[in-house]
Amino acid sequence: MLEVNDISKSFPAVKALDGVSLRVDAGEVHGVIGENGAGKSTLMKILAGIQPPDEGSLSLNGSPYRPRHVNDASEAGVVMIHQELNLVDDLSVAENIMLGREPRRFGILDFGAMRKESARILDEIGATIDPRTRVGDLPVAQQQLVEIAKALSQETRVLILDEPTAVLSERETTLLFRLIRRLREQGVAIVYISHLLPEILDLCNRITVLRDGRVVAETTPGESDPDHLASLMVGRELVDVYPPRVPIQSDTRRLKVSGLTVPGHAVDVGFDIAPGEIVGLAGLVGSGRTEVAEAIVGLRPITAGEIRLDDEPVRFRSTRDALDRGVAYVSEDRKGRGILVDLSCIQNTTLPNLAAYGKLVPHRRRERASTEAWIERLDIRCPDARNPIRTLSGGNQQKFAVASRLDSEPTVILLDEPTRGVDVGAKRELYHLIAGLAEKGLACLMISSELPELIGLCHRIVVMRQGRMAGVVDGPTATEESIMRLAAGVEDHAA
Repeated sequence: MLEVNDISKSFPAVKALDGVSLRVDAGEVHGVIGENGAGKSTLMKILAGIQPPDEGSLSLNGSPYRPRHVNDASEAGVVMIHQELNLVDDLSVAENIMLGREPRRFGILDFGAMRKESARILDEIGATIDPRTRVGDLPVAQQQLVEIAKALSQETRVLILDEPTAVLSERETTLLFRLIRRLREQGVAIVYISHLLPEILDLCNRITVLRDGRVVAETTPGESDPDHLASLMVGRELVDVYPPRVPIQSDTRRLKVSGLTVPGHAVDVGFDIAPGEIVGLAGLVGSGRTEVAEAIVGLRPITAGEIRLDDEPVRFRSTRDALDRGVAYVSEDRKGRGILVDLSCIQNTTLPNLAAYGKLVPHRRRERASTEAWIERLDIRCPDARNPIRTLSGGNQQKFAVASRLDSEPTVILLDEPTRGVDVGAKRELYHLIAGLAEKGLACLMISSELPELIGLCHRIVVMRQGRMAGVVDGPTATEESIMRLAAGVEDHAA
């Protein structure tokens, strides 16, 4: 179906792809894995017509395939769903799905037909979304489903999925996998990129491993397990993924939340975090996890409850106000609230803490030195810190989003899906960084859909269900089953 033959691609100071070859057959799910910066995103952009290769060739169904633009690729039946959402917030769901292919009647847009066709596609993938809804009003998980519906509204022969489950709930992920398997049975060739190795093994027929722009292995689920794939990706065996948990020594509470109510999202939520403690916040998509964090840092209104910082009542007006008081927030929405895509890596790292680099004019040399220190500390693949951050892979952008908040040396940090889109080796680095800072007194609230990382890192885990606290479990003794039972309402438990 789709063949990649000896493709190479270079950018200033870095060779992103070096002689890459692979084949994706009709009716196959082909996994592509690798560390952040391994070349996965560059390869997918070439397949989708976003970038041309420097060397090598592509073929589709035995014929030369030379897309010069995304439209060329989509007309050939090659469609990519990006890790970063690519929707128009002010348009409806139907308008987004049919964008560029809107049905017309007597030369006028036929909104009725548009909504009917969109509803059919959404129903086909099991998404209960009103086609009339403004996309910007949807949660991120539902926006991802709209992206998938948009791709499937075209005559797709090759579907490229880049981290498609990163923002989906377990139910939505199950629906997506069911849909992918159905498309596979219909003969669609699917290229699947994910850092979640268990789902790669569950879903894919074959797996290509990239490292430093080269293919280092091709394997099958029957020949591999998560540890084997991880070692192929990083070129070494990964040990001590989670650092030892340091016991909490302090009886004081750095952050205390009591009876917090966020209209439409959370009711009577309460927890506290001691200096040096990592508290997890778990729950299904829509449980109110993110909204609680956003309310704490001033992004959402609070109608009841109290927030105390070092035993002093506070009510932050904005994330800037919170950061000035030592409370940092890393959003789950990297593109919307985590980074500024057109600014350099240096500017993204230092902007939240710019006053520390000079009162009137920032000291550029100090900014660059600080950024390069973070690059080394987090093993960020960045050929030149002066380049726009949009030139980096999503995982490396995520590392900068975390670094920019830690650069201000906060006493409290709220991390919402901090390892989303980050490879297994880089996750280990972030885990050890967070634990090391906690050991020095940082109080951390960590929201994650990946239960193993909450269990591996956190001292306690607060579980939410439908906007309320369902229970609190002890991190070292928690299991995925015990957390999911609380999140799904199977039992109530408190500790």
